[in-house]
Amino acid sequence: MAALGWLTPRRRPATARSVLAGEAAAEAARKSALAAGPEDVPAALEDREPAFPVAGDERAAAFFDLDNTVMQGAAIFHFGRGLYKRKFFQRRELTRFAWQQAWFRLAGVEDPEHMQDARDSALSIVKGHRVSELMSIGEEIYDEYMADRIWPGTRALAQAHLDAGQKVWLVTAAPVETATIIARRLGLTGALGTVAESVDGVYTGRLVGEPLHGPAKAEAVRALASAEGLDLERCAAYSDSHNDIPMLSLVGHPYAINPDTKLRKYARARDWRLRDYRTGRKAAKVGIPAAAGVGALAGGTAAAVAIHRRRR
Repeated sequence: MAALGWLTPRRRPATARSVLAGEAAAEAARKSALAAGPEDVPAALEDREPAFPVAGDERAAAFFDLDNTVMQGAAIFHFGRGLYKRKFFQRRELTRFAWQQAWFRLAGVEDPEHMQDARDSALSIVKGHRVSELMSIGEEIYDEYMADRIWPGTRALAQAHLDAGQKVWLVTAAPVETATIIARRLGLTGALGTVAESVDGVYTGRLVGEPLHGPAKAEAVRALASAEGLDLERCAAYSDSHNDIPMLSLVGHPYAINPDTKLRKYARARDWRLRDYRTGRKAAKVGIPAAAGVGALAGGTAAAVAIHRRRR
């Protein structure tokens, strides 16, 4: 059975590095949101469930996981495709990259060793590049590979919060720069993401803390809620992965979206709301806005995947 250890997800509590990663993500998210300036609140969606979210509740907000919750597939995978197209790395690395996407599909878990490998690979690729360069490329990659992969149902849920006058944040292990681009393109407030260290606008190849994954996401949400004066019991969080149970458990309104097997079981045991846009199945709980059902797509997608170690 020891040989199957890689199939077993490893639970771990928040560490000092998780807290640091969360606080860094929260600070970066608030800075980007303030720089963007306030947005006009869109017109209310028709047929929206009036009970939740509560319109005008300024102490409430919504936090959305990105990969397979808001977008089909993993943002870092699509970003990697764009970087390969621009010759940031070689074909043999793209092949390994594609294999890892298949591995995550099969295993359905985010193994800590693989996450570490993904982190090191991504950092080696961006090291020495300017932040502004990667932001510009990220805009292009969004149009090429991501724009058509947004789940309409989840997008409608986010819109319902915006229509209620609430802030909406992405919370993802993807680089904060990539997450910020996606949030802005979707009209959301901002994004919490993994923060890579930069000096004078150039990536150093190191992280601030650790990837924004698992417990670190919860720490980021907690830090942002404190800075924004939010009441977490009045907030909502949405995710597809059991790895995000710490984040989902923080809020008063947790939602399982396109849930993996473990999250589905956990959510049902706790009477959380569920919605699966991969099959068009109806929500297991009443209360998700009716507009969220519009445009639900068929077909399953992968769990998170990352760029793997660059061979020198």
